[in-house]
Amino acid sequence: MNHLNITLWGVLPYLDLALFTAGTAWRYHYDRFGFTTRSSQLHESRLLSVGGPLFHFGLLFVAAGHAIGLVVPESLTERLHVTEGLYHANALLVGGTAGLATAAGLALLLYRRLKVPAVRAATSRSDRAVYPVLAAVLLAGLTATATGASADAYDYRQGVSVWFRSLFALDPDVPAMAHAPLVYRLHALLGMALFALWPFSRLVHAFTAPLGYLARPYVVYRSRTPAHPYRHPALTGPDDADAPPRKRRRAHR
Repeated sequence: MNHLNITLWGVLPYLDLALFTAGTAWRYHYDRFGFTTRSSQLHESRLLSVGGPLFHFGLLFVAAGHAIGLVVPESLTERLHVTEGLYHANALLVGGTAGLATAAGLALLLYRRLKVPAVRAATSRSDRAVYPVLAAVLLAGLTATATGASADAYDYRQGVSVWFRSLFALDPDVPAMAHAPLVYRLHALLGMALFALWPFSRLVHAFTAPLGYLARPYVVYRSRTPAHPYRHPALTGPDDADAPPRKRRRAHR
């Protein structure tokens, strides 16, 4: 076992987790009102109404699929009488569909960001760093899903999943990940890069968006009816303080 594998699969995940946690705490302390996507719906809503749901709902299914595939051991699915063929067919069908929907939604959102001048002008430096990494993560994940369709494909539940669960036991199984195919290792490294950038980008809104949509805050807006200017009682008299302002008469010479 060389030092590079120990660094990548035994040390880097904990450094990434520390940066993710500390960065999120720092962001909340100094910019808690910045936990938002800085919505640009007013500038363009047609592409957003299609790309937004595709990306967000697809990403939810992708995250759920990763949680099941990485956390649930193979022995548990066997006790539930879920055959290996059924498990991989479901992962290919549901995971592949969710991944394609997420990639399509991201492509529409990126096209919108480049096409609409106001949205393009609002793109921050963190966005320029996050979007390529996010696209690369999705591409690597779709490639890994496609390569797992064959019968003699690599079984990630006996390699990547074992390594992932060993991280929580503070005893990383470095060989389990080091011997995984290149596309799985690349997908894991890009995923860690994405989580390192997460607290410093607009992706941080994922922590507050679900609660925010359930309890939407008040929206302050200006009334179309012009308000009457306040007139001091000393100038108008006690009975005329709340009366509408009188029209000023033009002086005749």
